[in-house]
Amino acid sequence: MHPIMLDVAGCELTAQEQEIIGHPLTGGVILFARNYYDPQQLRHLTAQIKASASHPILIGVDQEGGRVQRFIEGFTSVPAMGAIASNAESEALANACGTVIAAECLGHGVDISFAPVLDINGISEVIGQRSFSANVSQIDTLARAFIQGMTQWGMPAIGKHFPGHGNVQADSHIAMPVDERSETVIFERDMAVFARLITDELLAGMMPAHVVYPNIDDQPAGFSTIWLQQILRQKLGFEGVIFSDDLSMHAATQAGDMLSRVENALAAGVDMALICNAPDEAIKVLDNLGHTAKHQAHYSTRAQGLVSVNAQTVNHYQQLLSHPNYHAAVERIQQASD
Repeated sequence: MHPIMLDVAGCELTAQEQEIIGHPLTGGVILFARNYYDPQQLRHLTAQIKASASHPILIGVDQEGGRVQRFIEGFTSVPAMGAIASNAESEALANACGTVIAAECLGHGVDISFAPVLDINGISEVIGQRSFSANVSQIDTLARAFIQGMTQWGMPAIGKHFPGHGNVQADSHIAMPVDERSETVIFERDMAVFARLITDELLAGMMPAHVVYPNIDDQPAGFSTIWLQQILRQKLGFEGVIFSDDLSMHAATQAGDMLSRVENALAAGVDMALICNAPDEAIKVLDNLGHTAKHQAHYSTRAQGLVSVNAQTVNHYQQLLSHPNYHAAVERIQQASD
């Protein structure tokens, strides 16, 4: 019913942002490094966001570890997932990373981190050490341990970038990656990581890649009914939330202006469309995408099922941050970094 996730400018909401968050199409807010300077401020901001919404609203972040970690000061420094495999106790370390990311985000009012990255560490310029490994079996093992760490704290796992971004060199933020490999290779290698975790019902959400796989479809995966409906939903049986990757990225521009990108993504099967770093475009979408009761009845309600944090549960998670399991996980990460 509320299919748009957007961002905000700073560490506190403006009056205009409070109005935008209260719009019936706004279903989520994604936070970036610019939205954070310390834990107390973050709890205040997430409380502001929740209070401004006219319905349950999902707050997300890319808190993967390594170079993709938006909250730094006052949060545990989590290693890049690519650094975990070489640790003598790699599964335990992966579990600790999932535990710490989930506990610290939930404890500050953030419902989800868009993690784990399930891409193979191949030739991609933008994936690299964000991936657990170049080995499919090792990715599967470490991702499961990481997800167990997340979910034991109540944070759902969001796999990305389906069906795999690791074997195309171009960065979809600034180019249009095209993966020319055969359907067989993609399905049996890259997509196999996602398929195994879907089969075992370990992923609550999925983010498709802004990559074209021309041997399957001429549309990027995030705009493709073949990828999202025929393969992800029907063939693999995925029943969770499909989030678009950022529709402001260069690889999304072939779908037209921002309103067209959102409409095409939703029509392809996306449940929640992300518009980042383009506030004027986000406003245009909210103004022009249908939001009457009749329109809203056609939008997915899946994403709202991931909203789990409110004022009471923030206090609950703050208390759990004193739990010995959390402190043991922090200690394991710190020891691995020494």
